[in-house]
Parts: sequence; structure tokens; C-alpha cells
Amino acid sequence: MTDRPVFRMSIPLRWSDLDAFNHVNNARYLTFLEQARIEWFESIGEPWVTDDAAPVVASATLNFKRPIEYPTEVSVELFTEKLGNSSVVIGHRIVAADGTLHCDGNVVAVWVGRRDGRPTPLPDCVRRASERLLAAPAA
Repeated sequence: MTDRPVFRMSIPLRWSDLDAFNHVNNARYLTFLEQARIEWFESIGEPWVTDDAAPVVASATLNFKRPIEYPTEVSVELFTEKLGNSSVVIGHRIVAADGTLHCDGNVVAVWVGRRDGRPTPLPDCVRRASERLLAAPAA
């Protein structure tokens, strides 16, 4: 991974996150990513959901690299891969404290009108926050 700005959040593992093989169930990865996205959006400090518009996940890609075995400490790193008019592609990585990469991929979040379900422009606060996590183009 190149040096890029990221939003980082620690994820405390719970016993209930584990499967019969003593590692985190793959479905929990989506929950970890969801929690990190919500924490990031909340950290913006401005309304990112309104009575008129809210985000939906249009797609999610997870590339499982190594199982997360209990006990360990992991963090989710989020960064912006691409900004659109009504969407943002949020890259993600789940990494252990020792740097082990457990998962990477991205999620496409699209803001839609709550009444009609049609795409609507990104809130200005989300656009600004996403721009801060957008990697600079390679020279």
C-alpha cells in the first residue's frame, strides 16, 4: 500500500465474532467495515444523513488474505479510491497490529433520495471528508 491518508479505527474482537475454527467469521468483516464507515461519517461533525437523503451500499468487494485468529488486535483503514457526483468508492483494509493484512477491497456508497430512491448529490461535508482521504495521483 502506498502512503495515503486513511481513517483508522480499532476493532475489539468479541468471542461471538468467532466461528468453529477459532477465527473471525467472514460475515463479520462486513460488520467491521460498516462500523468503521459509520464512525468515519460521524467524525465529519456535520449531517451526512438527512430527512431527504441517505447512503446505501451499492457494492462491496472483500479480498480475504489471512484469517483473523483470536485473540488479536485489528484495525480498519478507510480511504477514498474515487469520488463521483452521488457516490464515493471507499477503499478498505483490515490489518493486525503487527501489520498483517487480513482483508482489502472497497465499498461503493451512493447517496439516494429517501422518498424516490434515486441518486442524489453527495452532501458537501461527505465530499470534503472524502477529498481529504483521496490519494494524490502518482507523479
